[in-house]
Amino acid sequence: MNMFASSSHKFDSTQPDSRLPEAKPEPTPPASENTFLELVRFSIIALIIVIPIRMFVAQPFIVSGASMADTFYTGEYLIVDQVSYHFQDPKRGDVVIFRYPRDPSKYFIKRVIGVPGDTITIADAKVTIVNETFPDGIVLNEPYIKAMPTTNRLTETLGPREYFVMGDNRSESSDSRMWGVLQEERIVGRAFLRLFPIPNLSVFPGAVDPYITYYQNR
Repeated sequence: MNMFASSSHKFDSTQPDSRLPEAKPEPTPPASENTFLELVRFSIIALIIVIPIRMFVAQPFIVSGASMADTFYTGEYLIVDQVSYHFQDPKRGDVVIFRYPRDPSKYFIKRVIGVPGDTITIADAKVTIVNETFPDGIVLNEPYIKAMPTTNRLTETLGPREYFVMGDNRSESSDSRMWGVLQEERIVGRAFLRLFPIPNLSVFPGAVDPYITYYQNR
């Protein structure tokens, strides 16, 4: 004899058990409440994604001033790459955004002219570089320059993590000629994308090849 006998009663799951109180359906939130909750949820997710990107990967900047004309103009919208310089050093010719050494609350955009180990001499509207590769010196051919006024002779030797930066519009630029070398820790990143104006949309705007495009023998 079986210890447990199967019941011949069949339970219809679609019908409530008459012995239990009938469950009442939960009220459905109004559509406006659902929309608000979805908006809040989306905003939180967007912030979780955007804030780390803005802080560590890339962030937007708007150009202001004439120091980089004719390469960049006031009102142009740039995305700045903040990652690359964690894996490689800034190169000669890079367009960089950095904190102004005399007022770190301000951001400047300039071009890297001298890198660690260089001795830079500016005379007769020409820039000469002396380093291990060019011990006899070499004059930079700078096709991006809008204006290069003749100034008093200036010589600067760069130590580790020091850079010499200048604007492409030299007659309108406050740069290393006035306030000295730029320390690497002040560099935020390099110009990665020009988004606006649309006709000028470009990747790595203003970039040049430091070894082919603009070296010129004296």
